[in-house]
Amino acid sequence: MSDTAREVPPQIRLMAWSDGDLGLLRRTNAPEMTEHLGGPEPEEKVLSRHAEYAAMSARPATEGQMFKVVLAATGEAVGSVGYWPRIWQGEAVYETGYGVLPESRGRGLAVAALRAVVAVARAAGGPRTLHAYPSVDHTASNAICRRAGFTCAGEVAFEYPPGTQLRSHDWWIGLGG
Repeated sequence: MSDTAREVPPQIRLMAWSDGDLGLLRRTNAPEMTEHLGGPEPEEKVLSRHAEYAAMSARPATEGQMFKVVLAATGEAVGSVGYWPRIWQGEAVYETGYGVLPESRGRGLAVAALRAVVAVARAAGGPRTLHAYPSVDHTASNAICRRAGFTCAGEVAFEYPPGTQLRSHDWWIGLGG
């Protein structure tokens, strides 16, 4: 890269999850999107999750938000990202989850979305750390956390889905305050 050339981050926007985003959620429920999360969920669970995501848009930001990630230039939906409160090791924190559709991977979109949700969670107030818990075997997701500026606190046992223990990395970033 020359001295004058710079890498330009992908231009994405976060749009509040809405009733019209069920199709995107169904696309992210595919085997290649859920292999590190215990596999695809049954339709009734997808519908329940969609209703919860849509309801998050009407709540105060301190209670978490879910977003559709869209390309700024075209409005094309390429994935999702969100955050929500939880108790982790006795402390109130935010947890984040993210995913980019397979055909949109490799362009830095997940990193851009994760950085954007950090800014939203920071502005929301509430807990002062944001955590992500990707499987230790999910190389790409761990790299996304690293590139987005998170710090790895080490390997942990993490329950997801409920009743299933995963070996995960605990990635965190401070939200100030």
